[in-house]
Amino acid sequence: MTDTKEAGARGNSWQIMDLLGQAPGFAALSQALIELTDEGVPIVVGTADLKYSNGLVRYQQKYPDRFLQFGISEQNMVSAAAGIATTGNQPWVATFASFLALLCAEQIRTDTAYTQLPVRMVGHHAGITLGFYGTSHHATEDLAITRSMANLTVLAPADPVQLHAMVKQTRDIDGPVYLRTGRGRDPKVYDATDLSDLRIGRALRHGDDAPVTIVATGSMVHPALQAKATLADEGVDVCVLDMHTIKPFDREAIEHAALTSDVIVTVEEHNIIGGLGGAVAEVMAENPSRARLVRHGIRDVYSLIGPPTHLYRHYGLDAEGIADVVRRAAVQPARSGV
Repeated sequence: MTDTKEAGARGNSWQIMDLLGQAPGFAALSQALIELTDEGVPIVVGTADLKYSNGLVRYQQKYPDRFLQFGISEQNMVSAAAGIATTGNQPWVATFASFLALLCAEQIRTDTAYTQLPVRMVGHHAGITLGFYGTSHHATEDLAITRSMANLTVLAPADPVQLHAMVKQTRDIDGPVYLRTGRGRDPKVYDATDLSDLRIGRALRHGDDAPVTIVATGSMVHPALQAKATLADEGVDVCVLDMHTIKPFDREAIEHAALTSDVIVTVEEHNIIGGLGGAVAEVMAENPSRARLVRHGIRDVYSLIGPPTHLYRHYGLDAEGIADVVRRAAVQPARSGV
């Protein structure tokens, strides 16, 4: 039987496979949670009427007695997860990022972050990935909201392989975690062997010091790397930082880029205010810097309604759009006096 929210989504062919639980990102999520449970971590998984959209039906099939269906009751789900965490269990709850970070902001802050309880919250279909569903379902403010909450770890993996690895690495984090994902279909960026140095709180570096450093997070890492390849063919040297951890933020990586690059371009599927670009700006404002900062993302508007691929192109969040931003930025001189 199809869950209530998911029944209305079957009209969109791009999402049908998500509903059937075939999105590789969500297979990685369930697999990591199954592995943690197999290893003895007292996982309890909950979702708000979206077990097919987020693939957690896989976990339910393996551990039905550790799975909770909350229905369309996201705020109750987060508060209940906080209660479950007080019993020695490690709850993982998941719903659309727009509902989790915006609708449940009070519950995340007061029930999990203030109390420092080990609740893990997965905000999936973040950014503009639910393009047809409009403003109520777009999450372009969630990084700004969650990174402003004390005690809360904020993660944004780039692909299913990194998602799996980061879920496993949250095992021993004492406090709560907000984990931001797309719709489970992010293109492959990494092999497991590429992530031997993956550490929460430390950016992954693609390339050597260069005149341009792109700092990307989550879904924007793949197109940023494509843009890097395109620009290399044009003689523009670019380093890409995968800022998979928004909090705790890798200040050292930004401080280094600010002294070795002429320009830093942040790229995020998010409002340019308060998210990744805001975090980078804060570091650069407080430290010596020769680089200029260009923030690229949703420019403080409510995103349009349409197919996600069209929206990425419209907002310049595809590879060519990112390359264009870098081309324009690269012709301007670096800051002087540092």
